[in-house]
Amino acid sequence: MRQSMHRSHRVAGALVGSAVGDALGAPFEFGPPGQFSARFPVPARGTKTEMCGGGSLGWEPGEFTDDTQMALLVAASLLERDGLDEADLFDRFRTWAEAEPPDIGNQTRAVLGSGRPWDVAAAEHFARSGHAAGNGSLMRTTPAAIRFSRSGTEATMDAARRISALTHGDPSAGEGCAIFHELVRVALDGEDPLAAVPSALALVADEHRERWATVLAPDWTPSEATESNGAVWPTLGQAVWALRHGRDFSEVLRLVIDLGGDTDTVAAVAGGLAGAVFGMGGIPSRWASVVHGRVPGHGDKVWRLADLPQLAAALDGGVQQSYDPGVIPRIGPTEVLPGIWAGNLDGARYSETDFAVISLCRLGEPFPHPVHRMAYIADNEHNSDLDAVLADVLDDMAALHAEGHRLLVHCHGGASRTGLVLRAWLMRTEGMSMEEATAHVAERWPHLGLWNASFTAALERVRPEEA
Repeated sequence: MRQSMHRSHRVAGALVGSAVGDALGAPFEFGPPGQFSARFPVPARGTKTEMCGGGSLGWEPGEFTDDTQMALLVAASLLERDGLDEADLFDRFRTWAEAEPPDIGNQTRAVLGSGRPWDVAAAEHFARSGHAAGNGSLMRTTPAAIRFSRSGTEATMDAARRISALTHGDPSAGEGCAIFHELVRVALDGEDPLAAVPSALALVADEHRERWATVLAPDWTPSEATESNGAVWPTLGQAVWALRHGRDFSEVLRLVIDLGGDTDTVAAVAGGLAGAVFGMGGIPSRWASVVHGRVPGHGDKVWRLADLPQLAAALDGGVQQSYDPGVIPRIGPTEVLPGIWAGNLDGARYSETDFAVISLCRLGEPFPHPVHRMAYIADNEHNSDLDAVLADVLDDMAALHAEGHRLLVHCHGGASRTGLVLRAWLMRTEGMSMEEATAHVAERWPHLGLWNASFTAALERVRPEEA
């Protein structure tokens, strides 16, 4: 576990990671095991990526489902009501359900469509049916896990149970959400959530503890599940199992989607946990860049990647910042290396749309470019995951370059982060030393900035491609 990662990177990673998992798993929902790896045996980094869209409901590539739609409603209510207002949140859920979203769980639909008040609807449904331990409350709870993580274990687990109970009358579902909240809280603090499983289980209600302990045991495997992963126990069990066995965010998501079944929800849960562990920089930019969707019944806003880290920061007690500076003097695009162009924010934003754009700073409004990757690099010392981010960017650039695209690399000012990537590209592809690459870029790009010592240290670790 990397202690030095800045909390903001983990918070953003949790919210974006959940949405990424949702969108990545959606096309494979209710399919057989192994379908994801069968279609994508190796990383797909060119124009066509693993964010393939499709499935039974015809999702667009990168489009999130009801999992993230409901999560965004949770986030909005928590922020606008300055805490948990169950009546308000239930009303938001009900308005969403009345708008007939294309994907909504049977249990959630029944409760929200019952016409009963918020404080009895789910309990009455459970009393009638006896079945209310689906994963529909777990899938949406990452924003609440972020919001209550600074309030301590007791407060975050209590909030999880209360939010779950709005639609899921079976306390088992609430206990699963409570465990998830606590594991996310631990991860956001930079500790190991897997090591926190026993202490979280100790706080589960006595009558539910044994069943949860079974699916969260270190030696449990998905083959031992006694229900489909539409139920809450195997959903969280599979997410934790994948976190135990995945070396990075990508592998965690591959493992859970390859289990088949309710792939969007299991991947949303796993993505929230893995995003908190590996941080925003650990999420492949080719996945995060295309995440988008609307929330039926709540306006026409299209939520995109640029919105989610801001929302996550607000949930964590920060201020929602605007990363759109308005109109700034354009720099570039200028061809600095063969097939590689450079610019600043507006130089890239208003460039010809046939560029494949590599953005290294936060954006406001999305660009019109069909091929656009957004990496998460801050121009400070907080990038503990910089090596992974840089490798991800360079691998994507290589794939897009091989397809014949003109690449346009930019950051806000076109100086420090842009220079980092341009120099790393030369070191990797041409075998230049850092000094040679710096001199080469400086001669062709006078805006190069060299003030970030952590970028210099990262370049010292870049190695040429093997022949």
